[in-house]
Amino acid sequence: MALEDAKTQVDQAFTRTSLGGLSYENAFGGAPSFLRRRYTKDLGGVDVAVTGIPFDQSVTNRPGCRFGPRAIREASTLQPYDPPYGWGFDPLGDFNIVDYGDMAFDYAKISAFPAAVTEHFRTILNAGAASVTLGGDHFITLPILRAYAEKFGPVALLQFDAHSDSWVDDDAERIDHGTFVYKAVKEGLIIPEKSVAVGIRTENPDTLGVNIIDAPEVHRIGPSAVAEKVRRIIGDTPCYLTFDIDGLDPAYAPGTGTPVWGGLSSAQAAVILREIAGLNVLGGDVVEVSPPYDTTGATAVAGAHVAMEILCLWAWTRRK
Repeated sequence: MALEDAKTQVDQAFTRTSLGGLSYENAFGGAPSFLRRRYTKDLGGVDVAVTGIPFDQSVTNRPGCRFGPRAIREASTLQPYDPPYGWGFDPLGDFNIVDYGDMAFDYAKISAFPAAVTEHFRTILNAGAASVTLGGDHFITLPILRAYAEKFGPVALLQFDAHSDSWVDDDAERIDHGTFVYKAVKEGLIIPEKSVAVGIRTENPDTLGVNIIDAPEVHRIGPSAVAEKVRRIIGDTPCYLTFDIDGLDPAYAPGTGTPVWGGLSSAQAAVILREIAGLNVLGGDVVEVSPPYDTTGATAVAGAHVAMEILCLWAWTRRK
């Protein structure tokens, strides 16, 4: 059946007639929506809206992650032929998932950007959908969290990252990808004692009460023990998952702006993400994929898999 479908399916981003189901369109051709989902701005009946925020104007080192959403979409075309391995169910068949496209914004009017992001996600959440976001730099998580906290109240934050992103920043007008956790705590958007940052390997003594499982601990106790610790800390608290691709070691994700050695392998990250199934994940993002430094495409592939895992985590507690 798959072979026969592959002969006829093309541009399913526009031509598919349903919001669910696998896709057998040739990976090397057609319009690259995320997982070959339908491109649409109609959120009626949608369970999850995948959306891109192509913004990288708050980076401290190498830019380029504004091109991340496009690269992740292209890399994702390798995945929608089969249900995701090891999960035991098919989120693409069981749920209505769409590619909501990228958020439009005036790149020359940065002061208006944060409010525009919050409004973008307010629209998605008020329609009854969850969001999975393709970044973009890590600043975008702050205005996304504002929309989630507005709807659900303060949430637990599960963060994969080389950096804590909790450096002090009391200037409300600053836009910085390294301070989003600080501001999220100070604004009461997240619950620090229920939040966890995994993979940290840069020095920042004040983590504002967020639990840290640094990269050396991951290597020492192993990914299954990390997943158990994460589940124990977060419990049944609704959580938002943010995955900075620099949480992975540069050997696995070289295409990012602030790479730090000694990070997680893609295999470790995959085990942790699978074994935290059961957490009440409300939504999530994958950020800091910078294609100009991703010479093999490995970073975008990793980003696409992370986004699929976030979809699976959201769907796990909501599957039929």
